[in-house]
Amino acid sequence: MDRYAVVGNPVAHSKSPRIHEAFARATGQAMTYERLLAPIGGFAQVAEGFARAGGKGLNVTVPFKLDALAIAHSASERARAAGACNTLKRDGDRWYADNTDGAGIVRDLTVNRGVALAGRDVLVLGAGGAARGILLPMLGQDVRSIVISNRTPGKAEALAVQFAAHGPLDALAPDRIGARTFDVVVNATSAGLDGGDTGWSWPAGLFRTGAFAYDLVYADGTTAFLRWAQGQGVTRTADGIGMLIEQAAESFLLWRGVRPQTAPVFELLRPGK
Repeated sequence: MDRYAVVGNPVAHSKSPRIHEAFARATGQAMTYERLLAPIGGFAQVAEGFARAGGKGLNVTVPFKLDALAIAHSASERARAAGACNTLKRDGDRWYADNTDGAGIVRDLTVNRGVALAGRDVLVLGAGGAARGILLPMLGQDVRSIVISNRTPGKAEALAVQFAAHGPLDALAPDRIGARTFDVVVNATSAGLDGGDTGWSWPAGLFRTGAFAYDLVYADGTTAFLRWAQGQGVTRTADGIGMLIEQAAESFLLWRGVRPQTAPVFELLRPGK
């Protein structure tokens, strides 16, 4: 049985084992998938220990996505562009790094939610690791524009410069968005991660008629960002559970060479929805 795992701190809450176990059953793959708790500062040791024990691949969650890229011997373009890695594949005695987050959100939006990105104006709230991971794949969808807005404007401006060669990208401070409106607004911040409603510093009126609000955070109930969007009349919304499932499918494809069907896993995690 080939061994895979998700590494994080904390990691006990991770849904990745349920997802990948379901993928393995559906595709007939002989593999196991477990959780690994790594101490802060100890990611490299945990990853190498897993590899020495025969581990074939890792998913990487907070706070180790930068550490994962640092130990890799080679990396995909999307991992290099993001400056972070959420998927490691063992190739002999070497690690190959990838970042499947952006592919996950693109597939969830365009395939599962029916949201066209081509020719649309997108607003990304936040300029941290989550935003970095999704920009390159979203720019690859022929969007008309992407605006990054962050409470620390310098971070958004740095991202806009870094990704400028890949498509139409701009950075605006929250108080400078003004009268601009958007077709898709993505929350890539940690505001509301604890379930609270505080932390929203972006102005009202960002959403065009028929706009879609997408939260990278997922929760059993409606997230704070989606409550905020719904309070402004937005009716088309989704949290990040679909991105979680689709990025996992992309990791599974990298590891096993087969793409699993994701619809049954949606039903497994969110029955009846």
